[in-house]
Amino acid sequence: MNKKIATLVLLTLLALFNFSTVVAQNAYKKPALENKDSWSMIMIPDIQNYVKWGRNQPILELMTAWIEENLDTLNIRMVVCVGDLVQTNEKITKDYDGNQSTQKQWEASAGSFDRLDGKVPYMMATGNHDYSVDREGNRTSRYNEFFHVDKNFLNGKYLVQNGRDEQDQQTLANSAYELKDLNGKDYLFMTVEFAPRDTIISWAKNVAAMEQYKDHRIVLLTHSYLSPKDELGNKPSTWLLWEPYQVDGKILKSGGIVLPSANNGKQIWEKLVKPAGNIEMVLSGHYSGEGYKEGINDQGKSVHQILFDAQAMGGGGRSGNGGDGWLRILEFFPDNKTVSVRTFSPLFGASPTTQEHAWKTDKRNAYKVVFSE
Repeated sequence: MNKKIATLVLLTLLALFNFSTVVAQNAYKKPALENKDSWSMIMIPDIQNYVKWGRNQPILELMTAWIEENLDTLNIRMVVCVGDLVQTNEKITKDYDGNQSTQKQWEASAGSFDRLDGKVPYMMATGNHDYSVDREGNRTSRYNEFFHVDKNFLNGKYLVQNGRDEQDQQTLANSAYELKDLNGKDYLFMTVEFAPRDTIISWAKNVAAMEQYKDHRIVLLTHSYLSPKDELGNKPSTWLLWEPYQVDGKILKSGGIVLPSANNGKQIWEKLVKPAGNIEMVLSGHYSGEGYKEGINDQGKSVHQILFDAQAMGGGGRSGNGGDGWLRILEFFPDNKTVSVRTFSPLFGASPTTQEHAWKTDKRNAYKVVFSE
């Protein structure tokens, strides 16, 4: 073998070695705990664009099937959904914004979580789309029909507090679940309705202040709170009224109707989160995109506030797939301080063809937060 051939062979071998190294570095990694002793919580963004189109509903079912499949692998102890469980609570005439009736949307929303019943507790926040309003801003919802305490017996097992809706009916839309001794730390997972009324802010504040929860870490779930600009919502809370006429394929709707006694993100912070010493994490959706803001409460502790809403991904709401199957894996490390936040799509992860897209690795979607001592 002459020198030229030997050099060519050597260069070829080096190129193959470098290529195999790059491939190995970029190889798909199945979701796994970073620390084998951690536990995790799954955060599901707004799901309205999955359930309003019949073609998109299987993607939501794939997401909950993936959660079921990974309950042990990821030691999943809680699942939360940030709200907008349907596109419309009341509209029965179809238009350009979905091809499923209100009934079918609620059935798809609740049905997708059936596979988790009896296997893991889950909290479902109410979003603005989950309500109907009248001209005075009084709201109603079918939430209690489809997400009630008897649906998932584990919700009943861990439920320790609940409030009432605007019809004075007891509801899981305002509720708290207690999970004790998660790596030696007691947790209270609490959810409050979209744009919570003053009475619900008072209810949640009283629960957080109870002696029995003074040493608990509270994770608060609500729909509208933080924006993609990492700012707390500060506009009046409104919703719309569907009018009974369809014009050029679109159902008429009112302008924004102000909800009485409702609180926006900034007000939730000032009235509820900041004064409490044990609310240390707030999770929300509503605004398309990602957001993170660290606040300091009146006791000097960090409060990690996280926005995740993927409904505009995957082509958007009118013609897209509902959100590309994105969800969040929050891993709580055994040091009881560190939480790893990762963004993963079971839809992309299901096929070798798309697995290279299954993780979002930018700093807005993959990061760690640390609780105060």
